Amino acid sequence: MDRRNNIVATLDWITILLWLVIMTFGWMNIYSANIMDADNGILDFSQRFGKQLIWIMASIMLAILLLVLDAKFYIHFSYLLYFALIGILLAVLVFGKEINGARSWFVIGGFQFQPSEFAKPITALALANLMTSHNYNLKKFRHLAKAVAIIMTPPLLILLQPDLGSVLVYFAFILVLFREGFSANTMIMLMALGLLFFATLLMDKAVILLILVIVSLVLYMFVVRSFKKGLVNLVWFAGLFGVLSGLNHLFNAGLSLFLLGVVTLVPLGLTLVVKGFRLREYQQMKILAGLAVAIVFIISVDYAMNNVLKPHQRHRIYVTLGLENDPQGVGYNVNQSKIAIGSGGFSGKGYLKGTQTKLHFVPEQSTDFIFCTVGEEWGFLGTTFVILLFVGLLLRLIFLAERQRTAFSRIVGYGLVSVILVHFMINIGMTIGLLPVIGIPLPFFSYGGSSLWAFTMFLFIFLRLDANRLELLR
Repeated sequence: MDRRNNIVATLDWITILLWLVIMTFGWMNIYSANIMDADNGILDFSQRFGKQLIWIMASIMLAILLLVLDAKFYIHFSYLLYFALIGILLAVLVFGKEINGARSWFVIGGFQFQPSEFAKPITALALANLMTSHNYNLKKFRHLAKAVAIIMTPPLLILLQPDLGSVLVYFAFILVLFREGFSANTMIMLMALGLLFFATLLMDKAVILLILVIVSLVLYMFVVRSFKKGLVNLVWFAGLFGVLSGLNHLFNAGLSLFLLGVVTLVPLGLTLVVKGFRLREYQQMKILAGLAVAIVFIISVDYAMNNVLKPHQRHRIYVTLGLENDPQGVGYNVNQSKIAIGSGGFSGKGYLKGTQTKLHFVPEQSTDFIFCTVGEEWGFLGTTFVILLFVGLLLRLIFLAERQRTAFSRIVGYGLVSVILVHFMINIGMTIGLLPVIGIPLPFFSYGGSSLWAFTMFLFIFLRLDANRLELLR
C-alpha cells in the first residue's frame, strides 16, 4: 500500500503514546482523589473516576473518527465550523445553565457540555484558513486585524458568561502569529506590558511613571544624539512638576503624584511632538507614543482591577502577589494545595494513601487542583514525571509542526502547542501558588469531559493533518 494513503504508517505513534500515558495517569489520580466516596469499586459511574473512564473511552472513539475523516475536511469546513461555534457561544448566553457563577454550560439530561472548550481548536482552524488564503500578509495592518478578529471574537463572547480563565488562554495565539512572522518588536512590547501590569499592582504608580520618564528621556538622548537636549527636557519636567505640586498643596486639590506627573507630561509631550514633525524626527515620536501607551495601560489596569474584575478574582490576584493574606478565604485552595504537595516529600506517601486529598481538604482536587494529588501521593518524583510528560509532548508537537509542508498544518500545530503550553503553565502555576487561581484544567489530565474531548479533538485534527504531510493540502 502507498505510504501516502496508509494513515497507520504515517501517524505519529509517539504522540499518541504520550496522550494515552497522560490520560491514564490522570485517571489514576482522579480515582485516588475520589475512591473514599465510591460504593461499587472502579466501575462506580456515579463517581468522577467512573464518569472520566467513560469520557476516556469516548475520547478514543472520537480520535478514531477524526482520523477517518479526510484531512481536507478541516480546511474546507473551518469557516463553517467557526461561525457555527459563534452561534453556539451566543446561544449558551441565553439557554445555558449557570454553574459556579458562569453561564457556560448546556445541560441535557445528566450530560453537561461546555462549548468554550471546543472554541480553541475551531479558532485555530479558522485562523489557519485565513492566514493561508491568497495574498494574505500578516505584516499588513488590515490582514493582521482580520486575524485578531478571528482570535478575539470567541473570548469576547466567553467573557460575557463570564469565564475569565478561558478568555486568557486565547492570548496564547500570539505565539502562533509570532511564528508566522509577527513583529518581534511587537512581541517585546507585549512582554513589557506584562511586566508593567505586575509593576502597577506591586509598586506606587508615581514611582513607575518616574522610571518610565527617565527611561524615555535616556532613549530620547540616544535618538537625537544630544545629552544637552535630554538634560533640558528633564529639567523642564522637574521644574513644571515642582510648580504643579506646589499649587496642588497650596490649594489643597488632592491630586495624586501620578496624576500630577501625567499633567506635567502633556505640555512637554506636545512640544516634542511639534518639534518632531517639523524636523521629521519620527524616532522620537515612537518613544513618546510608547510612553503614552504605558500611561494609558497603567490607568486601564487600575480601572480594570477596581471595576471589571469581580471581588474574588481581584483578591486572588492580590493574595498570589502577596498583597493580601487570606488563608481561610480566597487563599484557602492554594494554601491547602501547597500543604498537600509539600507533605508528599521526595517519593510521596504512596498511591491511594494521600490524606489531604482523601479527606477533601483541597477543593477541586480532581479538576483544577489535580496536580496536588500527584504531589502528595507521588512526591517530587511523580510531579517531575508529569512535567516531563507534558514537556515531552510539547517538544514532540513542535517537531511535528516544524516538519509540515503546508502553512495551514503548521499554524494548527502551533495553535495546539500554544494552548497546551498556557494551560500547563497556568494550571501548575496556580496549584503551587505562583499564579492566581483562574480555573484552568490540566490538559488530558484533569477531570472533565468537555476539556478532554476538546483537547483530543485539537490533537487528532493536527495528527490527521500531519499524517497527510506528504500531500499538498493547500
